[in-house]
Amino acid sequence: MLKRKTMLTASGFTVKAAMKNSVVVGPPAAGAYRERPSGPTSFRKSYERRELPVALLHDTKGQQIAWKVEIDKLDYHHFLPLFFDGLSETTHPYAVLARQGVHDMLEHGGPRILPVIPQLIMPIKNALNTRNRQVICSTLKVLQHLVTSADMVGEALVPYYRQILPIFNIFKNMNINTGDGIDYSQHKRQNIGDLIQETLEMFERYGGEDAFINIKYMVPTYESCLLN
Repeated sequence: MLKRKTMLTASGFTVKAAMKNSVVVGPPAAGAYRERPSGPTSFRKSYERRELPVALLHDTKGQQIAWKVEIDKLDYHHFLPLFFDGLSETTHPYAVLARQGVHDMLEHGGPRILPVIPQLIMPIKNALNTRNRQVICSTLKVLQHLVTSADMVGEALVPYYRQILPIFNIFKNMNINTGDGIDYSQHKRQNIGDLIQETLEMFERYGGEDAFINIKYMVPTYESCLLN
C-alpha cells in the first residue's frame, strides 16, 4: 500500500515553507473590527457607590434619567468627564445613564464645557477603541452634540484629532447594504459609515481654518462636502 504523504503547514518566508510537502498558510486575521471590551469604568464604580446625582426612572415613555440636583449647579470639571467615561459601558443601566447624562449636560453646559475638553479626550478615545458598534454610534452622536454645544469647542478639538480619528479610518466605509429592503439602522442612525461622515463634516464646519487639513491628514479618503 502507498503511504500518504504528510503535509506540513508553514508560515510564509520561512525555511519550512521551502520544503517539499509544505503548505504555506496565510497570516492571521488582523482583528481590526474585533471588539475590545473595557473593564469596569469609573462611571460604573461611582454609580455603585451612589456618588452620581442621577437615577433611572421607568414611565409610559420608557426609561428616562432623573437628576437629583439641578444640572446648572453641577461641577462640570468632575462630572462631565465621569459621564463621558461611561460611554464605554454596554451594560444596563450604566449605558443608558451615561449616554443620556452626557447629552443633558451638553445641553445645559454652555461656557462651562470648553475648559473641560482636555479631560474628555481619553474617555472618548477609550469608547471608540472598544470597537463595539453600538458604543461607537453613541459616541459619534455625542461628538456631534459636543462640537455644537458651545463656542470654540469645535476648534478646541482639532489638536486632539490624532487620538480621536484613527478609529474613523477603520470604520468609515462600513455601510449596511440591504438592497431593496429597509435599512432600519438608518432610521435609528446606527449606520457607522454614515455617522462618521456626518461627524467629520461637523468637525470641519466647526473646527476653524485648520480643521480640514488635519482631517484630511488623518482620514485620507475624506472629501469635503461643505460649500465654499
